[in-house]
Parts: sequence; C-alpha cells; structure tokens
Amino acid sequence: MKFKCKIVSRGYAEGEALVSREHISFLGGVDKDTGVVVADSDLKGQSVAGKILIFPGGKGSTVGTYVLLNLKKNGVAPNAIVNRKTEPIIAVGAVIAGIPLVEVNDEVFFEMVKTGDRLRVDAKNGYVELIK
Repeated sequence: MKFKCKIVSRGYAEGEALVSREHISFLGGVDKDTGVVVADSDLKGQSVAGKILIFPGGKGSTVGTYVLLNLKKNGVAPNAIVNRKTEPIIAVGAVIAGIPLVEVNDEVFFEMVKTGDRLRVDAKNGYVELIK
C-alpha cells in the first residue's frame, strides 16, 4: 500500500519501521555514538540505526541537528525519517546528513504501520510504501 508524502529531504530508503507515538528530541534523547534512544520514551533502549524512524515530529534544541549529523557520521543513523509535521531542527539535520525525510498526513498510515513492518521511502517521487 502506497501513501503520498511531502518531500522534505530527498532520497530513497528501505527498512524496518521503528514507530514512536511521541515527539523526539535528538539532543539528550538519542545517543549520537550508538543510535540508541536514551530518553524516557516509548522507544527507550531501542536503536534507530538502519530503521525507518516514524514519529509525529521533533522537539528541543537546535543542537539536535548536529546529533542527526553525528548519527550519520557514526554509521548509526536511521535510513529514513517519516513525520506528521517536521520541525526545522529535524529538517535541517536530515538535509545536512543526507537522510531521506518525508511528511505523511494520512491518518490511516499512522494507524496501520507498526514497529517491525517493512517500508520503502521514496523521497524522490513522493510516496511511502508498506511492503508486506
């Protein structure tokens, strides 16, 4: 099943979904060296490395942009990010790190996709596809 999306940072990725129902702050929320979520959240203890990271949007300090860049440099970044509404901190971080980032506004997507599902994010042609 394909869902239209708004492209924020171009690219293409496939991978396993890691879904949070909470906003994420990368500064203090995700360890830049390991990619493990350290903040008290529904993803605590899980790694974002190689995942299609899905969450409503970002929060927190502008330094979060550099955390995303460091995740990429350290080889532990998500393959792609899907938000409902992307804030500038996350957008800039994804662009400079070369991480595909899209916004999906279809509520069915967020009801349907669960952690562990396989996804294709095409941030060149504007769609996210659930691969079953």
